[in-house]
Amino acid sequence: MPTVSSILARILEKPGADGEKLLDSALSAFLDFGIKRTSMGEIAKRAGISPATLYRRYESKNELVEAVGVREAQRYVTDIDERVRAVTEPGEQLIEIFVAFVTTIASNELLRRLLSTEPEIILPRLTTEAGPILAIGRAYLAEKLRELQDSAPVPEFDPDLVAEVMARLALSLALTPDGLIPLDDAAAGREFARRTLLPMVGLRDIG
Repeated sequence: MPTVSSILARILEKPGADGEKLLDSALSAFLDFGIKRTSMGEIAKRAGISPATLYRRYESKNELVEAVGVREAQRYVTDIDERVRAVTEPGEQLIEIFVAFVTTIASNELLRRLLSTEPEIILPRLTTEAGPILAIGRAYLAEKLRELQDSAPVPEFDPDLVAEVMARLALSLALTPDGLIPLDDAAAGREFARRTLLPMVGLRDIG
């Protein structure tokens, strides 16, 4: 069974251009039909290749689903990194890590589609079987938070604890986005993080 570190390393590795059209075709089919109702033939047709060629690349639909999931995670990580790099003040970077992580996962189109149309597939992985997903999210966030601690003068905090809170809150918001925590307004999300989340984990001096 793959370890959390090996899965995280795969997500963080630079995605290659090879096969991007194929993965885009699979993603578009999943969004249109869901995973269960999408055939390998449909994906091959959208990618402009034969089913035999597709099966040479991916032996099963499960393998292709995993590849699409990894590519989505890579895009997710890239988006977070770009948003954090656009902020220069260390304290605001910490807030941006939280806002980017939460809002990006909560607004993921494929995740929203699966939760709406195929909950029996996705819900167990995000609830009773969510330990591995939480561990990967926590490991990624803790790594980003340690990078921030090493590069900037921020108040002392436990990166693993902060990452745990962020990961669990992001998962909860992904499952139930409707509520008082702002997801569509980035400025309101930052203010929520500054006033609520950071004091909750002992960071009262960032602002």
